[in-house]
Amino acid sequence: MAKILVCDDERSILNMLKMVLEKEKYEVICAENGKDVIEVLKKQIPDLIILDVMLPDESGFDILKKIVPLYKVPIIMLTAKNDIVDKVIGLEFGADDYVTKPFDTRELIARVKALLRRIEEVKANKNFCTFGDLIVNFDQGIVKKRGKIINLTPKEFVLLKVLIDAKGNVLTREELLDKVWGYDYYGDTRVVDIHILRLRKKIEDDTQSPRYIRTVYGFGYKFDMENNL
Repeated sequence: MAKILVCDDERSILNMLKMVLEKEKYEVICAENGKDVIEVLKKQIPDLIILDVMLPDESGFDILKKIVPLYKVPIIMLTAKNDIVDKVIGLEFGADDYVTKPFDTRELIARVKALLRRIEEVKANKNFCTFGDLIVNFDQGIVKKRGKIINLTPKEFVLLKVLIDAKGNVLTREELLDKVWGYDYYGDTRVVDIHILRLRKKIEDDTQSPRYIRTVYGFGYKFDMENNL
């Protein structure tokens, strides 16, 4: 049974999410502020976090900046604003997904299931690959560069795996949305560009002249197999 930490300062929303998620057979831990989230994480690591942006003590973005470097946990942000800026900020700080309030609970559950499923698929792959000075361990979910562990978020790791699995073929932004996010993302292909940029910052020596993740202008992205075997 997957364990989900839900943080929202509105008790009605918190209770509703708890009821809906428990109906889907998830174990739910509730928190009403950022301090509670940190205290929970000190004691146990959930399989997924649903985190509201607007919290009474500090913003969800501030919480993201604290927990992303320390915990490999997929995170879905809840935002009351239908604003691309909020979405971009969340993704840049390490969130894996976002849902805008008011939301359809069926959509939220679909996103929870898709995110957890992709993490399990990565864990089930019992092998690792070496590309130049990069080692990707699909079993342990670990990426090393020159022997040093690179801290990727779960979504970044899945994105990297999808690009590697394409074996040098170009994937369009729409294909990456489908393979990595697993549902209709309302045509918001910018989310792909944001994650590609974040991934490049972590694994590339020079993001302006990337060695591993190449842009194929007018088409999409590919992992350069030919020059890194």
